Amino acid sequence: MDSLIKLFLCLYGVLFTSLLFAEINGVEGSEKNHRLYGFRPTKLFVFGDSYADTGNVKKSLSSSWKFPYGITFPGKPAGRFSDGRVATDFLAKFVGIKSPIPYFWKNYAGKKRLQYGMNFAYGGTGVFNTQVPLPNMTTQIDFFKNILNAGDIYTPSNLISSVALVSVAGNDYSTFISQNRPASDFPAFIKQVVDQTEVNLRRIHALGVKKVAVPLLQPLGCLPGITFASSFQRCNETQNALVRLHNSLLQQAVVKLNNEIKQSTFIIIDLYNAFLNVFNNKGANPGSTTFQSPLKPCCVGVSSEYFCGSVDEKGVKKYMICDDPKSAFFWDDSHPTEEGWRSVYSLLHESLTASFMKA
Repeated sequence: MDSLIKLFLCLYGVLFTSLLFAEINGVEGSEKNHRLYGFRPTKLFVFGDSYADTGNVKKSLSSSWKFPYGITFPGKPAGRFSDGRVATDFLAKFVGIKSPIPYFWKNYAGKKRLQYGMNFAYGGTGVFNTQVPLPNMTTQIDFFKNILNAGDIYTPSNLISSVALVSVAGNDYSTFISQNRPASDFPAFIKQVVDQTEVNLRRIHALGVKKVAVPLLQPLGCLPGITFASSFQRCNETQNALVRLHNSLLQQAVVKLNNEIKQSTFIIIDLYNAFLNVFNNKGANPGSTTFQSPLKPCCVGVSSEYFCGSVDEKGVKKYMICDDPKSAFFWDDSHPTEEGWRSVYSLLHESLTASFMKA
C-alpha cells in the first residue's frame, strides 16, 4: 500500500500542477494531414486533466506560472506544464488545426480563434471529484453541452468534422489513496473509473462529435517522482501492473462502444507503449529522440522540499534545470518535455493515421 501511496501522491502532483493560462498560439497543423482522413477535421474539443490542460485554472493556483516553465515555447511561463507544447498541441497538429482555446479564456478570444474548438480540461481533476475543487469531467462535458445549446459559438451541425480528446491520467486514484480506503478495494474502483469514462465517452459522441480519441494511462511507475528511488534507472513494475489493469478495462470499453455504434468512432491512443518505446529507443525509431537517461527529469528542486520553479522567501531559486530540455524526456517529476511529447506523437503517427482513416 505504501508504494501505491507514493505513486498516487506523485500523480496528484502530475495532474494538479499544470494549472495555468494558455498561450493562444498552438502548433499549427498541415493541409497534408487533412487529406489522411475520410473527413476533414476542423475542430478539437478536449476534456481531462493536466496532461491535456492548456490554461483553464486561475494563474494564482499554479506554480507553472513561474520560470522556467515555458522556456522552450513560448519563451516564458504561459499555460502549459512543461517547457513547451503538450499533448493537446501535438494532437491538434496531427489533425491539422491550431491548438484549441481554453474554455476559461473563451470570452477573450475572437470568433476566428474559437473556430478550432475548445479545451475544457482542468489540471488536477478526474472522472469523479478529486481533492481539487475544480470541474470534473462530467462538469466539463456539461460546459460543452451548454455552449452547444446556446448556439452562439458552435452548433451540433458544426461538429460533423470534429475530434475530441478525453484524457484520464490518474487523479481519481490519488484521491482514492487519500481516503485511506483498503487496497483490496482498488481493482473495483479502477472498474468504476473506467465505467464512468465509458459514460462520458457516450455523452461526448451523443453531442455530435465525430471521432473521440482516448489515451491509455501512461506507465505511471516510470514517472520521475517514482523512479528517483532507483536513481532514475528503472520503473516500478508493481505500479505499472495497476496501470495495465486500467488500460485493459478501458480498451474493452472502447471495443464495446465501437461494436454498438458499428463504426470506429472511438480511437485508442496507446500512451503506455509509446512512452515505453521512447524510453527504450536506441535509434531504431526514426523521428523519435534517443534520450540517454529517459527517466531523469530536466527540472528538479535542489532538495526534497522544493520542486521545479520553487523560490525561497527571498526570491532565490531553489531548483536546477538541465542544459538542454531537448535532451530530456521528462520536464519535471511528472510531465514530459515538449521533446518528450513530440517523440511520443512521432511514434503514434502511423497508428493514429490508421485509426482516423477507419469509417
